[in-house]
Amino acid sequence: MIKKMLWIDRRILTHFDTILLLLILPIILLSNYLIADVNEVLAKKQLIYYTIGFIAFWVAFLLPLREYKWLIPSIYWFNILLLVAVDFFGVSKLGAKRWIEIPFTHFTIQPSEIFKPAFILMLAYIIHNNPPDKEGYGWKDFIKISFYILLPFILIAKEPDLGTALILLIIGYGVLFVVGVNWKIWATLALFIALFAPISYKYLLHDYQKKRIQDFLSEKPSYHVQQSIIAIGSGGLNGKPTNEATQTKLRFLPIATSDFIFAYYVERFGFFGAIGLVVLYALLILHLFSIFFKLKGDYFTQVVAISISFLIFTYMSVNIAMTIGLAPVVGVPLPLFSYGGSSFVNFMILFGLLEHLLAFRFRFLYNSTHVYKT
Repeated sequence: MIKKMLWIDRRILTHFDTILLLLILPIILLSNYLIADVNEVLAKKQLIYYTIGFIAFWVAFLLPLREYKWLIPSIYWFNILLLVAVDFFGVSKLGAKRWIEIPFTHFTIQPSEIFKPAFILMLAYIIHNNPPDKEGYGWKDFIKISFYILLPFILIAKEPDLGTALILLIIGYGVLFVVGVNWKIWATLALFIALFAPISYKYLLHDYQKKRIQDFLSEKPSYHVQQSIIAIGSGGLNGKPTNEATQTKLRFLPIATSDFIFAYYVERFGFFGAIGLVVLYALLILHLFSIFFKLKGDYFTQVVAISISFLIFTYMSVNIAMTIGLAPVVGVPLPLFSYGGSSFVNFMILFGLLEHLLAFRFRFLYNSTHVYKT
């Protein structure tokens, strides 16, 4: 029996995507080095988040997801209930009601963050059960899937957390674009958005959201962005030693370990370092795209892989764009790089689920041991 289990483990590990982990690790190591450079206490706390994240990765990897796909709609709707509960029982911080306090404790959770894995799995579940035809989804299927995309978008935007809501919107419709939707639908939506955008700006956005856009469009950027641009410029081509990175050391650069960690990274490692980091992210995104194109017909795994790639690309591009003044400051972290636990753990859960789908995708792995079933 032991020999048989070891044989099964070896067969599973031959389909484990080692390249994925090898692309993630350099980003994590660079992040911890930078955070320790700024604040050793935060770096030690970040090590705790890394530990939790990797535990979550292995738990997600070992979950029999293929066997219990039928539970995904229940998980999705449970998370929707949490988002609805924010409106009634939510805790306000910094003018936004995004958190729920866990009863009998002083801990809070942010449902919009933990919703992301459930959202991606639900997309995969729907598309797996109802794949598109050769011409792509028609209006009926498109509207059905859009319901599952727009419902959380509305609930999260209402908190207000427009940044997270827009990211879910980009992931949802990005996946549909890649999987296949009739071109007439996209043309109609483009026309609708062009007509509706001015109205939504005037009546749907909050005052602070309008101010962010106005600050972005004004000739002079906000103080945070100004200091970020100075830090990036002072890095030059090759960067500066720790003691000469004055923008961060003298605390001119705000939130140097979180929202504006890219600016500090460029101050330390310069233009060439910035190119290296972007290349790392690009390789990770392209690798996830390669999984999508390699697994033709396995819509479930394809959707999970492409959703994670969209999530990483959106987070990375928005964060870098806002630090150099090309996008409004929206508090989006640099994925796997910014200080904090919730975003990192979420990504590790998603990577664990993807690794599970890759490793256990062949029927011969589900055998008489009954660890997993067909």
